[in-house]
Amino acid sequence: MSRRYSPRPTGLASELPPISYVWETPNRRPRRAEWDIPDPAAPGRLTPAMRAKLERIVRRAPEVMVKITGRTKSVAHLKSHLAYITRNGELDAETEQGSTLAGRSGLKDLQQRWEDDAGLDDKRRRDASLSVNIILSMPAGTDAVAVKDSARAFAIETFGGNRDYVFVQHLDDKHPHVHLTVRSLGHDGKRLNPRKADLQAWRERFAGELRLRGIAAEATPRRTRGRVRKGDRGAVLALRKRKIAPEVDRLAREEVLREVRGGKPTERPWDARIRLRQDAIRQRYLDFAAELQRSGTARDDALARQIRQFVNDMPPVETRQHALKNELSELANSRRRGAEKGDQRDETRGEERTR
Repeated sequence: MSRRYSPRPTGLASELPPISYVWETPNRRPRRAEWDIPDPAAPGRLTPAMRAKLERIVRRAPEVMVKITGRTKSVAHLKSHLAYITRNGELDAETEQGSTLAGRSGLKDLQQRWEDDAGLDDKRRRDASLSVNIILSMPAGTDAVAVKDSARAFAIETFGGNRDYVFVQHLDDKHPHVHLTVRSLGHDGKRLNPRKADLQAWRERFAGELRLRGIAAEATPRRTRGRVRKGDRGAVLALRKRKIAPEVDRLAREEVLREVRGGKPTERPWDARIRLRQDAIRQRYLDFAAELQRSGTARDDALARQIRQFVNDMPPVETRQHALKNELSELANSRRRGAEKGDQRDETRGEERTR
């Protein structure tokens, strides 16, 4: 059943909840950004920073990707990873000091230095990581030079002065991206152990660096765009690419089939929470569209229309279970239609024989 959203009464303009709710990533250590801080004089209204972010969201600015791809836990693993990101020394790497490592000799010097430092760390556990491997990426068509410059600035701002790192840009993929490898142990003796809030802060920082270089970029959680399904893990995607059914897919399908055959759909506790959260997010967008429209300016009126269109274009609230049910239902309908067409052809042939 479709849900209807309506603006709040005009008299409640000063009681509007903070718009930042729609783009905050839920975590236990939220970081306050400029667009999260309301105007003390009018807490319910959009500040310039809030407005700018809202405009980028509804205009669908490209989303940055900042992802931890793994950790190296041995010298051999570190050597293999550095060889991979530099294509065995064919691509130049850049360090935190701004120096360029060219060829295998420069790479060997870096490996030896990090290996020697690891040997001096008497507090390091046997299974502790030597480095954290990060990828910073943008959609196809983004200026590669701006991506590399933004990645460099991001690394300086995030790790400069405390951690050694090396980064390499890859241009052999349609998505311009940078591989950044950061030493786990900092000069302050603390180990790098990023959490969910850190990753979101990193995304926002990388997006900010891109915007400084004239590239439209955003770093919002998927719920901001009306999406509720998490992305699949890299290992799962790799198996599918090789036409191998991952175990997680098989188990999910079996669960859905049991539910369908039983004739009683199972309502999971989180399904209701997901719907309620999406209802709240979409309603808040519309609340602020109504607030903007009341200002009477052409600019605000145009943004209000864009917000309403953005909400209208949001995808239906669909979890992985819902998607699998729809897929199985479509498959069953397709087979039924095929069987009906087969029956009709048989009947036609039978009639022709009797003539």
